[in-house]
Amino acid sequence: MRDMLIVEPDIDLIRKIKTANPSFKNCIQCGNCSVVCTLSPEDRPFPRKEMIYASWGLSDKLVGNANIWQCYQCGDCTQYCPRGVRPSDILSALREYNYMYYARPRFMAKILGKPAFLPIAVLIPVIIISLIIYAAGTFRIPEGPVNYSRFFPHSWLNTTFTTITLAMVVITMSGIKKFWDNLRKHFPSPQKTTSIFKSILRIRKEIVLHSSFSECKTQRSRKFAHLLVFYGFILLLGVTAYAIYAALTQRYPLALWNPAKITGNLAAIMLFTGTGIMIYNRLANKSGYGKSSYSDWLLLISLFLLTLSGVMVEMARFLNWTSAYFIYFVHLILVWFIIIYAPYTKFGHFIYRTVALVFIQSRTEKSN
Repeated sequence: MRDMLIVEPDIDLIRKIKTANPSFKNCIQCGNCSVVCTLSPEDRPFPRKEMIYASWGLSDKLVGNANIWQCYQCGDCTQYCPRGVRPSDILSALREYNYMYYARPRFMAKILGKPAFLPIAVLIPVIIISLIIYAAGTFRIPEGPVNYSRFFPHSWLNTTFTTITLAMVVITMSGIKKFWDNLRKHFPSPQKTTSIFKSILRIRKEIVLHSSFSECKTQRSRKFAHLLVFYGFILLLGVTAYAIYAALTQRYPLALWNPAKITGNLAAIMLFTGTGIMIYNRLANKSGYGKSSYSDWLLLISLFLLTLSGVMVEMARFLNWTSAYFIYFVHLILVWFIIIYAPYTKFGHFIYRTVALVFIQSRTEKSN
């Protein structure tokens, strides 16, 4: 008797993809998507084969699949799809499925994955911050000029913030290790591989300039918005690190004309502009921009509110607003929300894409 291949579809995966696009099973495997995609490699073209795997719910073929991370959801394949299947939206859903799959602990991923659980997700940082302030003995509104350190002492803030950030880094690295192991299972290894360091150098242009966005024809405006958010957030991280240093060396609060403060305000402008463009495109050009998932909106709105609250915190201190400490508390919730849930949101998307691109380069021979 001949061996039989038993297909065991992942129903949860099929449900998730169906949420992204209910008509995804209308794919007729014409191959247009792979032909028109300028990012699809000749030796392992996508997304045609991924559409087959998705239709059958073959999660084992899609978890740790490096090719889905080469897609930037520009919409070129969607524009030429004769059945309106929107392959780019399907690949976006598969990427979300991947970083949620590797996220630990699992219950955190579930909390972030459903809008109904959003109040619980917000409540967690609220409770953590409240307990820390209570333990510091400053759970009250200070009198006199606005001084945030009298509400949340810098020693407590910096210690707890750094601890939680490091914990999230450890959790993320654990997921990345499992992701890398699965990539090795799916991607054939050539006789000669490239070192991780050289692989990172190969994709430096992609990281620094987001060059692959330029190859997409349908949604080239995405590149400018992504660059603004990318560099705005990096600048903001740098300013945060300097603020921690300034607090430790008794040089805080910073004056309005301090270079770090100016850099922080520049980062805020970049984030406002970048997230603003993304939000506008998603609302005004739904057909061309692709379907936005709950995860997309969660990250965009979180970043926008984080930036807005940060600007308001700065204004409240300099103008001595009576609502300053309430605004500061809300800002802290948003900061910790983004940090705590980074592995389970589209921040994880960025991390896993970078790892996948490095892996692909490590398996790609390149002539001198």
